[in-house]
Amino acid sequence: MTSRLHGSKDFWIAGLRAEGPPFRDAVTQASPDTPVPSCPDWTVTDLVHHLGSIYRWVRGHATRGVTSPPESRRVPVPEGLPTGPAAVEWWHDEYTELVDTLEALDPELPAWNWAPQAKKAGFWHRRMAHETAVHRWDAQMAIAAGEPVEAKLAVDGVSEVLDTWLPAGRRHNPTSRQGMVHLVATDASQEWFLRLRGEGVALLDTGTILDTDEHPARAYAAGTASDLLLALYGRVGFEMLEVTGDATLLDCLRTG
Repeated sequence: MTSRLHGSKDFWIAGLRAEGPPFRDAVTQASPDTPVPSCPDWTVTDLVHHLGSIYRWVRGHATRGVTSPPESRRVPVPEGLPTGPAAVEWWHDEYTELVDTLEALDPELPAWNWAPQAKKAGFWHRRMAHETAVHRWDAQMAIAAGEPVEAKLAVDGVSEVLDTWLPAGRRHNPTSRQGMVHLVATDASQEWFLRLRGEGVALLDTGTILDTDEHPARAYAAGTASDLLLALYGRVGFEMLEVTGDATLLDCLRTG
C-alpha cells in the first residue's frame, strides 16, 4: 500500500459532478431555516450561501493565470443573496458555472492557493470536489439522510487534509503533541503515516519509516475512507473508528 493517492483533473471534476446533485436534492427537501447539525449555528440557507459564495470566489481568481493572492483571501458572502427556493436556484447557477469553468481550466495554469505547495490551478479542481462532498454530507444530515463519501474520493480527501490543510497550519486543536499516527482506510487498501512534531506535521512514505525510530507516542485508527475523512473534518467523532494507542494524537489531525 502507498501513502498517497494522486488524483487528476478528470477525477476531481467527476467527483464534483457526482456531489452537486445530491447537495441540491437535500437542500431542496429541507426548510430554509432547518439547522445543519454538523455546522453549528448554520441553517440550510447559510450552507447554501456559503458553498455558492465559495464557487463564485474560486471562479474569480483561479482563472487569472497569476500566483499573487486575490484581493480578498477570505470568501465573502455578499449581502442580499436570495432566500428560500430562490437560494437553491442561485446555488445551482453558481455550481454550473464553476463546473464549466473548471472543465475549461488547465490544471497547470499558475494560480494562487493558500497551501505550501505548487501554485497551480489543479489545486482548485481538487479543493472544490472535496468542499462539495463534505458540504453535501452536511446538507443531508440536515434531513437525517447522510450518505458516505464515495471511497476513492474520500481517500483523496483524507490525503488532502494531510498534505494540504495540516501543513498549511489549518489545524483545529493544539499543536504541542509529538508522536506517530497510522491511519488505514479499510475499504480502499490505503494507509497513511504521519509524524507529529509540535506544530510540524510530516506525511511519510511507508518506506521511510524504520522500526528502530523512537517515538514518544503512537496512535492507530482504521475505518472506511468516508469515516476517516469526516472525522478529520470534525463531522464525526474518532470513536467511529477502530482506535488503538494514544487516541489524543488523533485530535491533533482535525481541521474542522
